Order: sequence, then C-alpha cells, then structure tokens
Amino acid sequence: MKSLIKSFGYAFRGIAHCIGKERNLRIHLCFLTYMFGFLTVHDFFEVSKAEFAILAAVSALVIALELVNTGIEKAVDLAADGKILPLAKIAKDAAAGAVLVSAIGAVAVGLIILYQPAAFSAMSVYYKNNVPEFILLIVTVALSFVFVFAGPSGILKIFKKK
Repeated sequence: MKSLIKSFGYAFRGIAHCIGKERNLRIHLCFLTYMFGFLTVHDFFEVSKAEFAILAAVSALVIALELVNTGIEKAVDLAADGKILPLAKIAKDAAAGAVLVSAIGAVAVGLIILYQPAAFSAMSVYYKNNVPEFILLIVTVALSFVFVFAGPSGILKIFKKK
C-alpha cells in the first residue's frame, strides 16, 4: 500500500513539474478550464453525458501526450548529453507531433460537439446583461495569460519581497 501511495506521489510530482515548466501544457489546461467551466457552471450548451465523456477523453489524451512528450524530451536530452544528434531531434519532433495531432483532433471533436450558434448567442446576451461577470471573465482571461507565459514560478516572483 505504501508503494502505491508513493507511486501516486511521483505521478503528481511529474504533473506539477510539467505545469511549472511546460508552457504548452499550461495553454491546454487554461483552454480546458474554460471549456469545462462553461459546460458545468452555465447551461449555454446542450451536451449529452456521452458527448461530455468524449470531450473529457480527448482532453485527457492531449494532456497525457503533453506529459509523455516532456518525458521523451528530457530522456532524449539526457541521452544526447547536450549534443544535437539527428536521431534525438527526430524523437523529440515526433513526440511533439503526437501532441499536435491529438490537440488538432480534440479541437475538431470540440467543434463538432460545441458548434451551437444558439449557445453562443445566449452567452452574448448573458454577459451583456451581467457586466460584473463579464468583467470577471476578462480578468480571469488576463490572469490565464500571466499563468501561461510567466508560469507558477514567475507568478511567485511577482509576490516575493525584494
């Protein structure tokens, strides 16, 4: 039981490392947060349980491949010992390509399921009538940009005393 708990700890540590160091993972996480937020907090979109499950599955695939990509990149960097080797470049590029293919597929699935013009109209009306919530949305988008481009360590530096 102890080793099982340790293995979960290692997994969470790997995820935390990637969130801290990998900008693309933070981009994916921000988009997923907004998408699932709009799907669960507001009822603008009509999505069945099966469609929700499909969105969750393709989203998990993108995040998982981003984590695998980071693992491959780090392992290749370690094996290449700082040298630029053609095979190392192919391995890293192929892993990044896998993430890109999964992300494009996830966007396609999202568009197929979430292309609901009436939902977007309802969102527009909602935010026109609820200005404080619209301002909150804009603030969270701005904070998401800070999170994506500065990362957790950059954010912490902002709050550290000099």
